[in-house]
Amino acid sequence: MANPILIEVTRGPLVESWHRGALAVCAPSGAPALQIGDVERPVYPRSAIKALQALPLIESGAADRFGFGSAEIALACGSHAGTEQHAALAAAMLERAGLGPDALGCGAHAPLGAAAAAALVAKGAAPTQLHNNCSGKHAGMLATAVHMGEPVAGYWRPEHPVQQRVRRALAELSGVPLGPDVQGIDGCAVPNWAMPLAVLARMFARLVTGEGVAPERRRAIERILDACWEHPELVAGKGRADTVVMRTFPRQVFLKTGAEGVYCGAFPELKLGFALKIDDGGKRAAAGTAMALIERIFPAARGLMPYGMLKTWRGAEVGAIRSSPLLREALDGLKV
Repeated sequence: MANPILIEVTRGPLVESWHRGALAVCAPSGAPALQIGDVERPVYPRSAIKALQALPLIESGAADRFGFGSAEIALACGSHAGTEQHAALAAAMLERAGLGPDALGCGAHAPLGAAAAAALVAKGAAPTQLHNNCSGKHAGMLATAVHMGEPVAGYWRPEHPVQQRVRRALAELSGVPLGPDVQGIDGCAVPNWAMPLAVLARMFARLVTGEGVAPERRRAIERILDACWEHPELVAGKGRADTVVMRTFPRQVFLKTGAEGVYCGAFPELKLGFALKIDDGGKRAAAGTAMALIERIFPAARGLMPYGMLKTWRGAEVGAIRSSPLLREALDGLKV
């Protein structure tokens, strides 16, 4: 059966477009607080799990050896906007590990931030791998390889010890086996493993509560979360939801987007995690669904992000991006 419509896009008096998807909100035990759509079908979490991919950087001792503080750790968890600050910090991380930008295996793309992309164009400069939104994550992975005495060549490949550590950490926290049958390759070349939304939501609930997590790993997770809350601008960038929400609600909301319509996060005080996937991969629908959930729990978040308005190029309001009746009803029934 098809997933239900979560987001509607109106123009004038009519609904012009629809976005279907699924949403899971779970406790650390896996007990569901809310389920919409198929939350058992495996989906690739993509960049939504970068905070978990950073665990070996902390647990191996690499972050301490190279003097990585909260800023470097936050960048390792981020999908950054590619500003000069972001690129410079990624370069500094590599330099501390004795490496240069050419060691990165993430590939180059234009900065995600419009202002950063325009600044490069104005200078007549081409984007480098440092501008890749994943360069911080990759710098952390490379630092781990150097610290462990492993080859840096091919560190992004699934069989490399760096990626095997990430896989083990994800399998241990999720409680599900992660083998070749659910393995894909992310846009930045590292492996990504598909998991059901219900599992991802439970995992994020464990992330912010520490329930069911060994003490040493719990300390590593706390260090990662604290870094993201201290430097939300390094997790995403100016005007982006992850940054704006975590700056507004530090230690109350953890939020991380992923490609292809994925959003994951958690509410520490409520001991709940969530994961969602929009079937068509639409970013506007993923952000709209995530914000609808956040606004249900924190009414002060209403209007925080300008997702709800559809405008002409002249600035006139002509429609809306809004929650579907089904999503509104489901969120109204969420007991928090």
